[in-house]
Amino acid sequence: MGQTSLLARVESAFPELTFEQSDDFRWSPSDQTVYVGRLVTDRDLITLLHEIGHALAGHNGYSKDIELLALEREAWTIAHDQIAPKFAITITEDLIEEALDSYRDWLHARSRCPECTQNGIQRSIDTYTCLLCTASWRVNDARTCGLKRYRLATH
Repeated sequence: MGQTSLLARVESAFPELTFEQSDDFRWSPSDQTVYVGRLVTDRDLITLLHEIGHALAGHNGYSKDIELLALEREAWTIAHDQIAPKFAITITEDLIEEALDSYRDWLHARSRCPECTQNGIQRSIDTYTCLLCTASWRVNDARTCGLKRYRLATH
């Protein structure tokens, strides 16, 4: 079955969701839309199912980075256990762990102190403090671009 006909089946299986073509795959809680990137590979289809998992779980954002990892795990579980079987698609545990590893790596990089390289603690959505050297830094989102850490002035 081609990706186009599978997409039509996916859309009809979830009439409560809005689907819109996009440059990438993502769930937008603000407009309750699953954005659909180019469907070329099987991995693209699996990514779409994962984004639907976010929608079905009602994910609306997070305030701490570690919460994002929990949301990602939940979306993968829904995609694996509930959605993929409906379409005879296999999502392997290795693929799920690979995807989650990318978030684990992102979390680790954001929390590394730019002064002493130890891991700090998150104070707000975009700021961290090092428990060792007391440096503070602000980070960008960097899930789809390069991570930047900006040292904050000490008080």
